[in-house]
Amino acid sequence: MEKRLIIFDLDGTLLNTLEDLTDSLNAVLAAHGLPEHSKQAVKGFVGNGVRKLIERAVPGGENNPLFETVLDENKAYYREHMDIKTAPYPGVLRALKKLKTAGYITAIASNKYDAATQGLKEKFFSETIDAALGDGVVATKKPQPEIIFELMHRLRVSDPKNVLYVGDSDVDIQTAANAGIGCISVCWGFRTAKFLKEHKAQILIDRAGKLPEAVEMYFNKISKK
Repeated sequence: MEKRLIIFDLDGTLLNTLEDLTDSLNAVLAAHGLPEHSKQAVKGFVGNGVRKLIERAVPGGENNPLFETVLDENKAYYREHMDIKTAPYPGVLRALKKLKTAGYITAIASNKYDAATQGLKEKFFSETIDAALGDGVVATKKPQPEIIFELMHRLRVSDPKNVLYVGDSDVDIQTAANAGIGCISVCWGFRTAKFLKEHKAQILIDRAGKLPEAVEMYFNKISKK
């Protein structure tokens, strides 16, 4: 019998990265005399990759002459400062260990560029996550489903019924839909429960301790169809 695969978003789902994202962004913006942003504002900027983050943060977006410079410098600065305040959300590590003990394969699919994704995976999840892919490995970003298909291929899981996606945003909900797989939405991250419901969240949980049970219930329901 084919094993079952659980794919996680990274920022806002497994890790609270908001403070390091905000600090890194503002350090580069300030260095160029550009306006800085609050954590709340940056929370709304993230989810579609670093290029979109900078487009939203820099006045004039891609039309700003400093856009590419800020983008490159932000990548470099964040890579050196991405784990200062970042940490797993409460209960995440315990939930991941339970899922591994239960025999699930686990992976990360992130719109964060791949070098940072791999660095954070190795620091926080080396024993609990089997594989990770970030932006730049496949040709498209989430919500396009290619990153999901690539993980399925690498981890040798062929049946979409054996794959479940866990994320905290509308991008994640749409990614799962585009890939033809189930989705659990978490409301401890960068989007509210109200927002997720408005974007057609199917299963919603409010703390990581509920994740193993929600996963089991999902696959039990699928197996009966």
